[in-house]
Amino acid sequence: MKKILIIDDEVNVALLLSKFLTRNGFDVSTASSGTSGMEALKNEEFNLVLCDFRLEDTDGREMLRNIKTHYPKTGVIIITGYSDIKMAVELIKMGAYDYITKPLYPDEILNTINKAFETHHALIEESQNDNNIADKSKSRDNKKQVFASEFVAGASRASKELLRQIELVAPTNYSVIILGESGTGKESVAKSIHLNSPRHNQPFIAMDCGSLTKELAASEFFGHEKGSFTGALYTKIGHFEMANGGTLFLDEVGNLSYEIQAALLRTVQERKVKRIGSTKEIDLDVRIIIATNENLQEGIQKGKFREDLYHRFNEFTIYMPPLRERGNDIMLLAEHFLKIANNELGRNVTTFSAEVIDCFMNYRWQGNIRELKNVIRRAALLAEDSEITMKALPLEISNFKTPSFEQSYTPVYEAPEVKEPRHDLKNAALEAEYETIIKVLREVNFNKTKAAEILNIDRKTLYNKMKAINLK
Repeated sequence: MKKILIIDDEVNVALLLSKFLTRNGFDVSTASSGTSGMEALKNEEFNLVLCDFRLEDTDGREMLRNIKTHYPKTGVIIITGYSDIKMAVELIKMGAYDYITKPLYPDEILNTINKAFETHHALIEESQNDNNIADKSKSRDNKKQVFASEFVAGASRASKELLRQIELVAPTNYSVIILGESGTGKESVAKSIHLNSPRHNQPFIAMDCGSLTKELAASEFFGHEKGSFTGALYTKIGHFEMANGGTLFLDEVGNLSYEIQAALLRTVQERKVKRIGSTKEIDLDVRIIIATNENLQEGIQKGKFREDLYHRFNEFTIYMPPLRERGNDIMLLAEHFLKIANNELGRNVTTFSAEVIDCFMNYRWQGNIRELKNVIRRAALLAEDSEITMKALPLEISNFKTPSFEQSYTPVYEAPEVKEPRHDLKNAALEAEYETIIKVLREVNFNKTKAAEILNIDRKTLYNKMKAINLK
């Protein structure tokens, strides 16, 4: 039986948690202080510890440090109040598996614990011996070392799934399509796939297809010989040739003209390239990763993108979740960018005010990770001391208000007498979102954790959406 230790100085909370987890098949013990918790760990082996961040005799940071030092096989989940989310993110960096915010919801607690046992079994399964744990930990450390420097492995469910897919596809030679909104970090993921592949010692060549003119595209892709056309004053090596042996990353591939797509298809199919003005074919060994924020299948239907080229690329697809669906990652990324900004500016800004954290967690982040990075760099420059406050944020963020239900959405079924069809895309999208949320909630008997999983968003995002549409 999997053994759990609950450390919480609120006796009633610990008792209720213990009863709930015992009913769900766990062997549970409780401790009312950090000292008694460490004593319990000394006398008995536990797979997992649920530790309140605020204890009378210590705090979650000190408890995590002691547990990881003396009992490295034991996983730790932090129980925290909303105001402590920033610290909880820091604790995850220190080795905590996850955190649960108060008020506590039974289905969320159970889901987090089950995920801990499933995904971190090498650390918390009692059947694993020390050698296996050491080997697997070393393997994980090695993997982390070759991820792109700008890649931040988040703590949200969406980020963990993204990391799993990267680790799954990286060792293969599959062509990959990375889908996602602008600013979600598609190139960072492409680099991480390359760095975790057998090609990691070979070139990674990135090409922005959105900036290519129709006239220059062929030369940029395939290269040209000197004198092959007016203005060809020297021999140019194309991106395919530069990436030979490694990985070619094509960003915003949906912007390519139909003619260039045809030439690209031939190169991808035959794995040969011929410079403009040359008769010599060059053999290619290139892995291709493409990225787009457009719907390529819709482009196929409109005759803007070749279906045969799409299927050549589509051996594996990765979806990049927008930042607004990665609630647990926002402050983790903010901390990461703040360290970078401090290094750039020679400053020592170390914290975010509680008001800023609350603002970040509720803002829509239409520009995603790129927008967050720019906001942090600006705020680090404007911060008057070691803390970023609301004064350092751009007005569009500091003045942001979550739109009310009345402001943002008028459901069709409340006005059946209106016979004219709606052509407002914003309202249409909100209606579709509302109907989808209601449908999924009914299917799972209003279990919000299950609904969030099906909708592929985190629980906080679901609560925000329910709040925005006034759904209780």
